[in-house]
Amino acid sequence: MAGIKDGKEAADANEQAGIKEIAGGKIYDDLIAKKAKLAVIGLGYVGLPIALEFARKISVVGFDINEKRIRLMQQGIDPSKEVEGTAFTGKDILFTSDLAVLRQARFFIIAVPTPVDKYNVPDLKPLLGASETVGKVLKKGDYVIYESTTYPGCTEEDCLPVLEKISGLVMGKDFKLGYSPERINPGDKKNTLRTVVKVVSGNDAGALEEVAKTYELVVDAGVHRAPSIKVAEASKIVENTQRDLNIALMNELSLIFDRMGINTYDVIEAAGTKWNFLKFFPGLVGGHCIGVDPYYLTHKAAALGYESKVISSSRYINDDMAKYVARKIITHVLKISNEPKVLVKGVTFKENVSDIRNSKIVDTVKELLAFNIRVDVEDPYAMEEEVLEEYGLHLTRQEAEASNYDAIIVTVPHLQYTGFTEAYFLERTGKDALIADLRGIFKNKIINRKYWSL
Repeated sequence: MAGIKDGKEAADANEQAGIKEIAGGKIYDDLIAKKAKLAVIGLGYVGLPIALEFARKISVVGFDINEKRIRLMQQGIDPSKEVEGTAFTGKDILFTSDLAVLRQARFFIIAVPTPVDKYNVPDLKPLLGASETVGKVLKKGDYVIYESTTYPGCTEEDCLPVLEKISGLVMGKDFKLGYSPERINPGDKKNTLRTVVKVVSGNDAGALEEVAKTYELVVDAGVHRAPSIKVAEASKIVENTQRDLNIALMNELSLIFDRMGINTYDVIEAAGTKWNFLKFFPGLVGGHCIGVDPYYLTHKAAALGYESKVISSSRYINDDMAKYVARKIITHVLKISNEPKVLVKGVTFKENVSDIRNSKIVDTVKELLAFNIRVDVEDPYAMEEEVLEEYGLHLTRQEAEASNYDAIIVTVPHLQYTGFTEAYFLERTGKDALIADLRGIFKNKIINRKYWSL
């Protein structure tokens, strides 16, 4: 594809010409003149859009350890289905899993996942592994910028020692360090890298300025210069923790209103007529940000001797909602059928994306299966092989859906779902079935079946 270079050929050519190591703190001018390359390590939902945006202006190396993904991107295909094929055209970028190619770069952006384990403890293995990778190719005069969401202090206290140990270099003296929290929102074509203000930071004033100027190349909305790396780290974790708390409040209100027999969405609509009411909605909180990031903050707080109360309570409420939904479904279907079957529409963590990471509806499905309830799962965006590999679930193709379901759970407002009429549900359910509309898409539209929403 035009503009996408073969990484190995470029590396060989560079080795023949001799790789130039430039000591000193300036990098921006060399990037602009294409005397230096920028590398993005980790080409998922965050890394690939960043790499392609920079490749409009400067030379970029896109690095990932997953060779299957690399081969797809070399063909102009985004494995995550977030970036259109046209976005690859004419870009000065080479995709590789080869360290020899990565060594060409002097400005490294690390954008790997920061998940939690099954005990909700931060899993830094991807982040520290990426730090080791960069440490192997780090040279004097280089810059290393982290974008992965983590707790304040992680960049300097956990990642920096790995960089220095592997490279044998010293931060400040030999290379510069920075942090710029990612603000990529999968599925959102309006709030993009270019249109949202970017927070940047550096280990000193000179580093901060070089990092800021570099990001200003691709962020039309401009950058915010944070006074320290820890402040930049904290700003990201607070963004998602605040949303988690607000959603937890709405989820708790939903639990209360359900006992009162009133619809939470009706309440929100009424309360929303006041100018200063914040319209958050109840729902399952999954994905790689809101459902994960607060655990990084509570983990760090505990390490400092403080036990978080509000944040931990919000996490408990939001994590328990999937089981609450399951209990509602189980209670209903076991009353009306000896062999109940349920259709789940939507397994991705949000609408109109293929991302299934930390999908909370899976917890609901597992609860239903534990009661020997047949569950069919359908999603027009999720990839069958990923769902099977990650959760052990087989997706049901829409055209193969059975009829006479005892309950249908609509989890997210995918474009393919929002146009459904009541007839769609009537054709697929028995007369006593429950339509569980978790996001209130069909409020006041379901008349001839029992309707319930959060």
